[in-house]
Amino acid sequence: MRWRLKSNAVHRVARWRPPSPAHILRAAMTSPRLPRTARVPDDQRRQFGRRLRRWFRANGRDLPWRHTRDPYRVLVSELMLQQTQVARVLQRYDGFLRQFPTLDSIARSRPARVMEAWSGLGYYARARNLHALARTVVAGDGALPSSPLELRRLPGIGAYTAGAVASFAYERRAPLVDTNVARVLRRVFAPRLDARTTHGQRAIWAIAEAVLPRTGRATWTHNQAVMELGALICTARVARCGECPVRGICRSAHRAPRL
Repeated sequence: MRWRLKSNAVHRVARWRPPSPAHILRAAMTSPRLPRTARVPDDQRRQFGRRLRRWFRANGRDLPWRHTRDPYRVLVSELMLQQTQVARVLQRYDGFLRQFPTLDSIARSRPARVMEAWSGLGYYARARNLHALARTVVAGDGALPSSPLELRRLPGIGAYTAGAVASFAYERRAPLVDTNVARVLRRVFAPRLDARTTHGQRAIWAIAEAVLPRTGRATWTHNQAVMELGALICTARVARCGECPVRGICRSAHRAPRL
């Protein structure tokens, strides 16, 4: 099957790597209390979600990992998409899964074989982490956990990837923040926020959780949509506000397109 690709934009420009300790990130992912800079009025939150999800259903790219809820396949796609263009991942994703269809097949393989299959994607630490993760999981009950906090205990799994697997594979109501998500949320809700600081990172995670829909199924669409908006419209170089579905409630929309 050939997949339609509307844009070669980077799906995730970079993995969200805040410098704060792991316990700070866990608190940011789970705390219901919003910092003052991250408070989102209920009406704005509802409008943001409705407009965003409606736009995504009409404009989201048709990508193979969006057609599965298999935790292993979701995990592979998330690791591949870190710092790698969507077009390149599309060239490697199906072939990698044919060679390694399960976590068990990864765990039973030599690390060099996994690295060879990863060739062309770069950032080979991701392949090494996947191999270590597979051996860890297979040595246990053989299943990837559904809880973000449990996922974070696995090799190579950060806060973003844990939220992504929980949301996209298990349809958990889990927030996630990568560079695209952080950019969108900051521009829409807190343009004066410095997301490079620990306070800013806490605030972005708090906003990400605050704007989640009520159900896990709707959260799947919501999280995909925020990332898609950051990849295609609200990009790092230029914010195309005229094409943005949430421009009517965005606190940065009146500014210059380049933010």
